[in-house]
Amino acid sequence: MYSEKVMDHFQNPRNMGEIEDPSGVGTVGNAKCGDIMRMFLKIDENGVIREAKFKTFGCGAAVATSSMATELVKGKTVQEALQVTNRAVMEALDGLPPEKVHCSLLAEEAIHAALWDYAERNGIAIPACNEPGQCS
Repeated sequence: MYSEKVMDHFQNPRNMGEIEDPSGVGTVGNAKCGDIMRMFLKIDENGVIREAKFKTFGCGAAVATSSMATELVKGKTVQEALQVTNRAVMEALDGLPPEKVHCSLLAEEAIHAALWDYAERNGIAIPACNEPGQCS
């Protein structure tokens, strides 16, 4: 069973769509379930995420976790956004059924992939990132 917050973010997703001329874009997917998430970030000159949007192909939990992830990273610095984990996404949604935890992992990976892209585009080293989607 889904929490009220999951249902709200699925039925009324926040920040759905694309950002024109994004600072970073990350696309991740799960071959097993078929979910695909694309996250767009607009990051200012001080390294603060001013806008975050997403496009997701997948189940209701995938849409809800994408929506919540964008809400969690807006206004954060790049380093702060790296600390947004799948657990933080799940907690902000008041939990997910065990079979849908992978959706929160995709949301975390999408954030990391978009931040990696931002770093690559700008020649910036992000100490916590070793390769796309692999930030700790």
